[in-house]
Amino acid sequence: MPAKTPATIITGFLGAGKTTLIRHMLTHAGGKKIALIINEFGDLGVDGELLKGCNDEACTADDILELSNGCICCTVAEDFIPTMEKLLDRPDRPDHIVIETSGLALPQPLIRAFNWPGISTRVTVDGVVTVVDGPALRDGRFAHDVAAVDAARSADDSLDHDTPLSELFEDQLTCADMVVMNKADLLSEAETTRILADLGGATRDGVHVVAASMGALPIAVLLGMNSGAEADTEARHELHHHHHHDDDDEDDHADDDHHHDHGHDEFETFVITRGEISDPAAFAAAVTETIRSHDILRLKGFAAVTGKPMRLTLQAVGPRVDSYFDRPFGAEARETRLVVIGQAGLDRAAITRELSR
Repeated sequence: MPAKTPATIITGFLGAGKTTLIRHMLTHAGGKKIALIINEFGDLGVDGELLKGCNDEACTADDILELSNGCICCTVAEDFIPTMEKLLDRPDRPDHIVIETSGLALPQPLIRAFNWPGISTRVTVDGVVTVVDGPALRDGRFAHDVAAVDAARSADDSLDHDTPLSELFEDQLTCADMVVMNKADLLSEAETTRILADLGGATRDGVHVVAASMGALPIAVLLGMNSGAEADTEARHELHHHHHHDDDDEDDHADDDHHHDHGHDEFETFVITRGEISDPAAFAAAVTETIRSHDILRLKGFAAVTGKPMRLTLQAVGPRVDSYFDRPFGAEARETRLVVIGQAGLDRAAITRELSR
């Protein structure tokens, strides 16, 4: 059976910077073919227009699909599922699907939709990314313009208008595989540290909280989480079961092209090469402990296991390490090769030492 196509859900309140983050992702796609589903309602289509043309090699105008019939979690059967099937039926199926949904359209119902029979064997939730507005949090708000968020919510009669934004915000954090605190360039170092710590305390174990400016994060940080969230909905419980939505956002924090590379030097990637391992379970435990002690974002690669002709594939996100034998070693050397991704300042020597024992 062909591998499932990974899909990343990006959520966050109006103005947090989801569109800016996606635009940066497309501009730095590294040859990856990405399709976008944007949950617009209203007739402005702002996000789609902003994203069209920013990198036609990674994502053409035909790869941007806008759902404008209302909240994505209310229109699963008639809108979302057919759109997904259309993408998956293409002869040039995308490498990755990115879904931008508004902060008031809760991620949980959308994640559950990935278990629908028409798509469950063909696509998986790679990860849920929640984008939050750093300066707004500093000032005691959940969004840059709370009035605009509330206006969007009150414009729709199907919403429970009494639910506080704080509860919706908590749902976003509970569901996330990664939280991106955006607009860090507008905060002091002390403010950034405090807000990241507060957000970390509000998320599930193993969820990384990272700072970004202008949504500038390397694509290797945002994609490739392999979370399989649709099989893990109980861990992402929502506080309430109402459907919420707003008009998707254009970030009011200007998206100047000359800022696009800002922030990449805040992350680093390096490779560890070592010989065969003798005990896969013990090695996976060592990987888990090393990730925890050094706050590694992502670790992936291959291992040669003594006495086994097959190559062992390793994928680690947070404290979870998945491994499986994928194929026999070919002409390549029988060695263990791991790619480590994290925020700048990783203790490379210590990490290498711990994974080379």
